[in-house]
Amino acid sequence: MKWLKISKKRKAKLINFYPPFLGANIRLEDCNEKLTYFQVKMGLNRLNKNVMGTHFGGSLYAMCDPFYMWILMENLGKDFIVWDKAATIKFKKPGTGTVRAVFEISEEQIEKIKNEVIEIGKNDYHFSTVIKNEKDQIVAEVEKTVYVRYNKKPVKSSN
Repeated sequence: MKWLKISKKRKAKLINFYPPFLGANIRLEDCNEKLTYFQVKMGLNRLNKNVMGTHFGGSLYAMCDPFYMWILMENLGKDFIVWDKAATIKFKKPGTGTVRAVFEISEEQIEKIKNEVIEIGKNDYHFSTVIKNEKDQIVAEVEKTVYVRYNKKPVKSSN
């Protein structure tokens, strides 16, 4: 099947067809092959405007929702359970025009998380990003808490 042979990066672009992203005009603009980096944009349109004519806060949050969890899921593998646990968004100024956000966890940080969770079993990790407008001004600050648990079952010996 051709589907199985496409790159992780091309598969990631399919998020552009996720209904909440379609409705809010959220687009994955860029990501790297290892899926440790994502850049997302959202243009202002009639479907994501609030009564003041600026970006609806729920849409601003939606553009940030899955990415830290996704980075960890892709890079830690099947032996780990990864869940979003908490989030906060602080609005700094009205969002107009196109806004962007970047999500990145370094390979070194992912390796550190992996080793730590293997050792202690589970932990919460905190990540933050900013949403910026076309003038590079901060529109909102987003903090995410992601829960990670090691789920490898010990192999029973046959003695």
